[in-house]
Amino acid sequence: MMLNLWRSSFWRQLHLAGIQMEKLLLILVALAPCWAADLSGKLLIFPRESNIDHVKLKTSKTVLNSVTTCFRFMTDMSKSYSILSVATAAHTNAFVLYKTDEENVFRVHVLDGGADFRSVPIAPNTWHSMCTTWDSATGLAQLWLNGNSTIKRYVKNGPITGALSIVLGQDQDTYGGGFDAKQSLVAMLSDFHMWDYVLPAAEIRLNMDGPCFTPGNVFDWRNIQHELAGEVILAKASDVV
Repeated sequence: MMLNLWRSSFWRQLHLAGIQMEKLLLILVALAPCWAADLSGKLLIFPRESNIDHVKLKTSKTVLNSVTTCFRFMTDMSKSYSILSVATAAHTNAFVLYKTDEENVFRVHVLDGGADFRSVPIAPNTWHSMCTTWDSATGLAQLWLNGNSTIKRYVKNGPITGALSIVLGQDQDTYGGGFDAKQSLVAMLSDFHMWDYVLPAAEIRLNMDGPCFTPGNVFDWRNIQHELAGEVILAKASDVV
């Protein structure tokens, strides 16, 4: 009888352990698309026009008093496309970097306001370094391309507040969605960093010149929580360029 009780207890414990393991596997599967990773030496490939393909970036921050973004990218597109879209429940264009249909014109949206920056030439099939700054106190924004800055233009002042939905490669017409293939990015993109303050000009130039710069305190390409959607591919830069 003792042996039978032991066997019964053994199989019951084994069954419970199996259930716990199954639950753990389900959790791991659910979390699989989203992880924090060092993406040094890697790049994102947005291979087609689509209303699906994008990359979600995850942050716990709910206030952006100012913004600087820097990244490198290559495209052959001359039409409109969205590189970065930050939305809140109150503002779908909380912070957006967008190439318009007009030649060499980029638009920066902040809190649903917008300003166009002209004479920002993107040579096709060439790597470019681009940074964007915005100061919530003054409402002024500025673009940098390959070490050269545009003039500063007023967009809107006041902080960006609320839970942030942050997307690369699409424009959010609704919070977390509302994508339009005509506004999608077809490009390769790497070294994305984001700060919640205006990076000094000297730091921006360091970012564009090489690896010796202060990494982003909102998003750091070397430790960035992200989720790929659609056909976006994460690849080794050495295998592509």
